[in-house]
Amino acid sequence: MRVVVLFFFSFNKTALQWSLAMTAFYRLSRAARSLRRRSSFVSTTNAYFHSAPPSNPNVSPHTSRHLFEFSESFHTINGFYNYNNSVRSIGAYHQLVHYTCYSTVASDQKGEEPKKPSGSEGDCSWIDGYLPENARPYARLARLDKPIGTWLLAWPCMWSITMAATSGSFPDIKMMMLFGTGALLLRGAGCTVNDLLDRDIDTKVDRTRLRPIASGVLSPVQGICFLGFQLLLGLGILLQLNNFSIVLGASSLLLVFTYPLMKRLTFWPQAYLGLTFNWGALLGWAAVRGSLNPAVVIPLYASGVFWTLVYDTIYAHQDKEDDLRVGVKSTALRFGDSTKEWIAGFGMACIGSLALSGFNANLEWPYYTFLAAASAQLAWQISTVDLSSRADCNRKFVSNKWFGAIVCSGILFGRLF
Repeated sequence: MRVVVLFFFSFNKTALQWSLAMTAFYRLSRAARSLRRRSSFVSTTNAYFHSAPPSNPNVSPHTSRHLFEFSESFHTINGFYNYNNSVRSIGAYHQLVHYTCYSTVASDQKGEEPKKPSGSEGDCSWIDGYLPENARPYARLARLDKPIGTWLLAWPCMWSITMAATSGSFPDIKMMMLFGTGALLLRGAGCTVNDLLDRDIDTKVDRTRLRPIASGVLSPVQGICFLGFQLLLGLGILLQLNNFSIVLGASSLLLVFTYPLMKRLTFWPQAYLGLTFNWGALLGWAAVRGSLNPAVVIPLYASGVFWTLVYDTIYAHQDKEDDLRVGVKSTALRFGDSTKEWIAGFGMACIGSLALSGFNANLEWPYYTFLAAASAQLAWQISTVDLSSRADCNRKFVSNKWFGAIVCSGILFGRLF
């Protein structure tokens, strides 16, 4: 008995020692990786700051001087090489990011600090840190650094696929993955078409002037080739669906290619975008069931169109001054000071259409609980948005990914119960 006890004690002691050793090794490895990243960052910073100032016509002389004056004091204020002073290192890092990661605009007044255009396409992102230099313009052209568009395109698909599931069962996960990938590709293709057709307008708008085609980083021919590549990948996704869905999905390309022209023709391009972005509400049901149930999918499609009119009108208020100057149209200009009343009406129509679609699809009571929460989120957007603030318009626009997630969760629980 004593031998067993001693063996057990020895075993536990050994296991404890191994556990402590592995914990120490893990912490040391994390510290080493942190030091390597920090050293790499410092090397890159030195190479940049000690090189000749760039001759970029888009950067004002004041901005260039400011950046390189900052570089002279960088080693003095940061304590970056002193790894014992982490607080100073973090502070210096944030100062460096503040000065280097923002695109700059020439000041109109002497001595005025340059300001970053709200929502500028030139902001630093994960693209700059992880992709090869030659691939970065194409990633920006597809808006891979701004995933909100993919979310807004994917959610109506997910609503429809989940609603098409049989009662008491989960939705088809493979189908949801296919549609998620398709949303990423189609959104990128739509952005490429938009930038090709709007390259003459984008150069005149602060928020879009740094886009790859408008700025000249990519030529129109390169944009067309990239568009063909994205459409080819999208076709591979579409061919995995049933024949009815293939025809229905291909028919959406007419909307995709003509949407960028609508802002030249009508004050309602946001409504046309709604018809385009919510096509997945029809396609998702067809991909699962092989046909359409108008009583379910038509209200679901309409709810997406009304939802788009809410979030894209808010989004359009970012560019209303530039739109007036350039001569393009939008619902933001059409509604003017009455915007909140209009989008409140669209929000109520969206919620009503969702309720009707859920009722016709025989969803259970949890769906309506989640729908009430989605209504509150939409009401919060509309009531609190500051339409004169570009930053707040963008925040409210981006928050719509949560509206889509709440509705999708409601459909899921309404189908399972």
